[in-house]
Amino acid sequence: MEITLNKTNSNEGLIKIRLSEGDYQPHVEEKIKDYARKANIKGFRQGKVPTGVIKRMFGKSILVEEINHLLSHKVSDYIRENNLRIIGEPLPNLEKSKDIDWDTQKDYEFEYQIGMVEDFQYNMTSSAKVKGYRIGVDKKVLDETLQDVRSRFGNTTNPETSAIGDRLFGELTGTGDKSEFKKEYAFIPTDKVAKKEAKKFTNVKVGDAVEFEIANVFDDAEAISNLLDISKEDAAAASGTYKFTVTSISRSEPAEVNQELFDKVFGKDVVKSEDEFLSKVKETIAENYQRETNHFLDHLIEDYFIKNTQVSVPDSFLKTWLKATSNGEITDAVIEKEYDAYVRGLKWDLIKNKIADDNQIKVEADEVRDRAKSFIISQFGGPAIAEQLGDRLDAIAENYLQHENGKNFMRLFNELKSDKILETIKKNISIEEKEVSLDEFKKIVEEHRH
Repeated sequence: MEITLNKTNSNEGLIKIRLSEGDYQPHVEEKIKDYARKANIKGFRQGKVPTGVIKRMFGKSILVEEINHLLSHKVSDYIRENNLRIIGEPLPNLEKSKDIDWDTQKDYEFEYQIGMVEDFQYNMTSSAKVKGYRIGVDKKVLDETLQDVRSRFGNTTNPETSAIGDRLFGELTGTGDKSEFKKEYAFIPTDKVAKKEAKKFTNVKVGDAVEFEIANVFDDAEAISNLLDISKEDAAAASGTYKFTVTSISRSEPAEVNQELFDKVFGKDVVKSEDEFLSKVKETIAENYQRETNHFLDHLIEDYFIKNTQVSVPDSFLKTWLKATSNGEITDAVIEKEYDAYVRGLKWDLIKNKIADDNQIKVEADEVRDRAKSFIISQFGGPAIAEQLGDRLDAIAENYLQHENGKNFMRLFNELKSDKILETIKKNISIEEKEVSLDEFKKIVEEHRH
């Protein structure tokens, strides 16, 4: 047996394997004997079938099976023994395999196309600088949040006539983009109605009908999307005249800022004064903002490492491999559209894996189980549910991790590993944090989209 690697460039190559009869024939003969011992063929007692009969009936298929088995192991061994950092899986040269004469040939030659990544270096020191952001909780945000909290925990009434801020329920019909449009249970939040249309929705009563042009009634496409049950893209171009017949009016009276509200929002006696309440609300807003800014910081770190780490990937091989292993789902058109995003994700995975290897970052099974328990608790009512479930929580978590052949286990495992890698990065690089307002942060995120 002879195995060689011919590099076509630094990232791509061909593994060639030459087999002589002595490399595979002992395995074939042993397999034929095994067939003879187990075969149940008419005219022969089980275990007494002559090997000559087995060769005539199954010889070629046994030969092909054993050679493929041998090739698979030898290619894997060669890659491992030569420390080749490959991407994807080796692709066999199927055209060359078509020319094989399995009836007469004794010696064979096979080729496997491989894609490789050369070793690379990354900068994870204090000289690596990434800008981070902290959203300040200003008076405007605090006032808006307090207003929302009072509204959500307020009392609901059903006034006889409507005012801006009320919620109108009713039947919607129209002659818009959908012919004979009808929605029996529609909902219009009057605070979303455009100012120039507001008069149409004030002082209306149950049974009144309001006609409007859908393109004019709301300032944003999302409200149209929700009302007509269409996508935001379609909503942006929606047109036509609609009639809304009111069946009920709902108004939320803001809750009083008192102990009753404090208890509803944070639990009984957690806060006992308005100052404590406002401080707790501000703290909660800051925690929510921190989740957003941390997520954006992770993205900025990813950006930095991809832009500042020279990782060369085998583009030609990858495109061929993606098409060959997709069962026809990935075409040239798909690759042209999505290849850059795929390569970006691939490079980030390669960088993260190298950081994990260099820093001996590992995830233990118990850590995955703990993450699963935390996820279950957060989904089903918080700490209170953990007390109710008691010892059953372990069994529920185990069942969740084993679901779909362990997909949930691998998802949480990868999440934990990624979290640990990012934590290690943040400890070693320089993060220059800047305080911004919520509006400024939203603008920064929007401008950064790619």
